[in-house]
Amino acid sequence: MTKIFSSLLVVLVVAIALPVVCNAQIVVTDVDEVLGADSIRREFDSRPYFGLYKDNYFTAGTSVGPAPTRENSDVKFQVSIAQRLTRSTLPFNTYAFLFYSQKTLWNVFENSMPMHDLNFNPGIGLSKLLISKNRVIGKATLLVEHESNGRDSLQSRSWNKVSLSAALFLDPHFMVHGKVWIPIVDGENNKDILKYSGIFQTGIQAVSTNKRWVFDLTYVKRQGWNLNGNVTINLGFRLFKKHNQFLMLHYYNGYGECMLDYNQYHNRLRVGLLIRPELFSDF
Repeated sequence: MTKIFSSLLVVLVVAIALPVVCNAQIVVTDVDEVLGADSIRREFDSRPYFGLYKDNYFTAGTSVGPAPTRENSDVKFQVSIAQRLTRSTLPFNTYAFLFYSQKTLWNVFENSMPMHDLNFNPGIGLSKLLISKNRVIGKATLLVEHESNGRDSLQSRSWNKVSLSAALFLDPHFMVHGKVWIPIVDGENNKDILKYSGIFQTGIQAVSTNKRWVFDLTYVKRQGWNLNGNVTINLGFRLFKKHNQFLMLHYYNGYGECMLDYNQYHNRLRVGLLIRPELFSDF
């Protein structure tokens, strides 16, 4: 059943993404109120250099199917920030930035509330706004990133990636994104991580016309010729009209949810608070 569900999801995402790659529509977003590509870049450059990178969230939940227990219930949270290093004045109107994300699985319901795993994901990127006919249609990014869990001995996990990602707007309320990477697996205890944590990802993001609801679906393709993959689904409801805080429903199905248990299957549903970037949320 899980394989059928994953297969249907990847077919859906690919079916949606292909028309966008071939014929992306030009849309108006928050940064293109001023006409002209140069004006758009100046408006973007004038914004704060420090901000959110990926979604920031704090959630709690349990496994889907089995009865909730202390062992299969937990808290999952993520903190993700970025610091722009330059304006978009580098070659090809790109800009450089540093980023840092930290994801934590916390066994808060067990005695002494131990941290199960902390995943550290720092890196440096080179990004470019995609502008056509004086409108922003998306963003392309080249990344060099590291991910590890900071442990030693048999519980040590780590790998590095050189990644290329892109996000494209179909219209102001619908975006598709994709990311492919060249892996450099240096962890002695996770040489087979591509079989579980994947070789590329794709997904969609939709926002309601009143901007109160947001929906994300991300599909990470695991190594192999079949349609096996890891699926993340987020549904958020904006709590206050002028704030970027959402009540969040978070679902994960697959492997690789954390570095320590990268080769173990998780099927978990959690609820919590989501804080997301206003324009681009990286994945």
